[in-house]
Amino acid sequence: MSRFLRAPSRTMITVAPTGAESSRADVPDLPTTPEEIAATAAACERAGAAMVHIHVRDEQHRPTLDLPRVRDTLAAVREACGLVVQLSTGGSVHDPLDARLAVLEAAPDSCSLTLGTVNFGDDVFMNPWGFVVDLYRETRARGIVPEFEVFDLGQLTTLRRLLDREGLPAGGRVHVDLVTGVPGGMPGTADTVVACVAALPTEVTSWSATGIGRSHLTVLAATLAAGGHVRVGMEDVLVWARGPEGPVPVRSNTDLVERAARVATELQRPPMDPADAADLLGLEAARAAVA
Repeated sequence: MSRFLRAPSRTMITVAPTGAESSRADVPDLPTTPEEIAATAAACERAGAAMVHIHVRDEQHRPTLDLPRVRDTLAAVREACGLVVQLSTGGSVHDPLDARLAVLEAAPDSCSLTLGTVNFGDDVFMNPWGFVVDLYRETRARGIVPEFEVFDLGQLTTLRRLLDREGLPAGGRVHVDLVTGVPGGMPGTADTVVACVAALPTEVTSWSATGIGRSHLTVLAATLAAGGHVRVGMEDVLVWARGPEGPVPVRSNTDLVERAARVATELQRPPMDPADAADLLGLEAARAAVA
């Protein structure tokens, strides 16, 4: 575990601006159109983000995996900024597995790859072993870097099994994101972060963590202290602080990135830029592997 306690000199901040759970009616400031997501990504890059994690919405602001809409959104983001573009293959909990797999045809730089099925509030987020393997093989064939998303500690055993059976990802780097605080998954606590870091397979070259809802700041601080990178954004948290008159809502994704950047800088680990993030994740080597 000691190699994970030697913190990298800079922090990769990922912004997850939209997600698939919140409605535009309930969260009017949520970016949902390709133009809004692109503008948000550009503003977050200026604030210190290095990667953007994208969920796509249709013209009625509903989650969609429609491939032309996915391509349009990714193209708009790439035209607006230089962030590493990571596409969600989770979609919403209601999307079929084949549609989730097909979004890789949009050719993102990176994609999420969740390592197991988990209760997700009142729903179930399905990720059976066969789908995990198919998705992983497809990332290798296309030169896309997977981010292994872990919702519970046991899913790190699945990562161990996957690497043993299938080998390393395209590019040779293994990046894990610990997703904490989802109702049904592991709790968003410092103890959770420490336990997961201790259980990371030795092939892991970098890791980050996400704190959902009220666990956001706890996980942010614990992750930076333990040498990890961070994910923030309105997909994960909609409350900025507890105010005297009740919760203070998040105004924008940029505010969340700026706060993470301030904390990271105070801890002597300022944000890295997108080029450094691409190097951390092995994007060039991944592309070369299928060229």
